[in-house]
Amino acid sequence: MNRVTTTPILVGDGHRPLRDVVAAELRRLILAGSLPPGERLVEDRLAQQLGVSRNPIREAMRVLEAEGFLDVTARRGAFVAKLSAQQAEDLFQVRLALEPLGARLAASAQNPETALITRAWAILDLVGESGPDQDLDALSTLHTELHSLIFELTRNDYLIALAIPMVKRGQWLLRQSAPLQNPAAWAEHHGLIAAIAAGDPDLAEAAARHHVLSVRNALRPHLEPVRPHDATG
Repeated sequence: MNRVTTTPILVGDGHRPLRDVVAAELRRLILAGSLPPGERLVEDRLAQQLGVSRNPIREAMRVLEAEGFLDVTARRGAFVAKLSAQQAEDLFQVRLALEPLGARLAASAQNPETALITRAWAILDLVGESGPDQDLDALSTLHTELHSLIFELTRNDYLIALAIPMVKRGQWLLRQSAPLQNPAAWAEHHGLIAAIAAGDPDLAEAAARHHVLSVRNALRPHLEPVRPHDATG
């Protein structure tokens, strides 16, 4: 494993379960590229670097595996997942099914939660005020929160359970390849949130579909096709 920059974790830091604290730190390292795709994660080494026992490392790995950040097999161990062009295309097929649906349901919700819509506008204002030079990690986190808010506005627990892991997986893909620092990439969100806030399901659905297709087209040049030896593992 490459040497990564970490800070030993304090057990009671933030009053969160240690598993969640470790998962957040490993997720940060993956998103930042400190743990690149294909990197093997060794429990003992990570436990030493983070100043924790192996148990929360193991539990955190299960969380990240469920989110799609790790590939874990019984014989080979845990590796930071790789996304091929085909896997990215598969992800966007799911996004094209779920995100327009989420936007339509969010716009159709009776008595929408104004606090969530207010937060969505606040995220867009924050990105607009900070300009294109904002920290990429912060932009990635805000982007994930914004898309998660849309699904939360649906109040459909089944859709939320399906969509949030997809959003997080998408965050990783965007963090690696997409122009999150491009203002045009954020401009499309304004129309989407405006349609949801106005209670216009047709416009919200169309805006969400357009956004997903636009991002997919922007990503394609950055993705490498699967090489023959990669496809066979």
